Amino acid sequence: MGLELLFVFVIVVIGGFIQGASGFGFGLVAMGFLPLFLTLKESTLIVIALLFVASLSIVRKMYQYIELKGLLLIILPAMAGRVFSFFILTAYGDMDVLKQVLGFFLIGMVIYLLLKKKASPSAEMKLVTPLVLGFLGGFIGGIFAVGGPFFVFYFLMLYQDKYKYNANLQVTVVITSLFTLLLHGLNGDFDVSLFGYILAGILGVFLGTALGLKWFENLPAAFIKNLAMIMVLLAAINLILFS
Repeated sequence: MGLELLFVFVIVVIGGFIQGASGFGFGLVAMGFLPLFLTLKESTLIVIALLFVASLSIVRKMYQYIELKGLLLIILPAMAGRVFSFFILTAYGDMDVLKQVLGFFLIGMVIYLLLKKKASPSAEMKLVTPLVLGFLGGFIGGIFAVGGPFFVFYFLMLYQDKYKYNANLQVTVVITSLFTLLLHGLNGDFDVSLFGYILAGILGVFLGTALGLKWFENLPAAFIKNLAMIMVLLAAINLILFS
């Protein structure tokens, strides 16, 4: 148990650093490794709880850049996606086969993020864009805790200012994560053993995001992106081969 807690702490620090420096990536890193010794359901609940803490710590320092108008269009469909994901994770979250599904999904996400062109801000975004991206981000995030890239794409299109992009992205993660935690909490899905991992991870979250935020202005985005993708790819291969 002690080694597992230390492992969680290290992974959370790395994921928190990437989250703080780039706006997303915590879920990708953490979900690449935690399912190696926990069920998918346990891993998702731990990561969502820590995502809530990580994003909240970032929002506290960037709250002045929050814009409610841009948030509402993506949060509402994201919440709908979280409701659907709640039923799927509750019913099938203990099945090991979902770890392999997660592995293949992570590999697909890595390929997508490496190959896609950077989204360009647009003042004439079609209404269907935030509806689709919000639902997918909420749904995938509620099952695998890796819905961030869908929200990233939306806010990159919406804002040129990187502070507005990061602040509103983190608020979206905070609200959707809290909603998911409430659903599973009311359903009695939090086992006492999970709180040990969550408590161990909270310190790592604060340390990682604080370091990441310090590098937010100076660290090359490409370096952060490539580091995260390499880690996620290796973890995904482990999930497929050893789950």
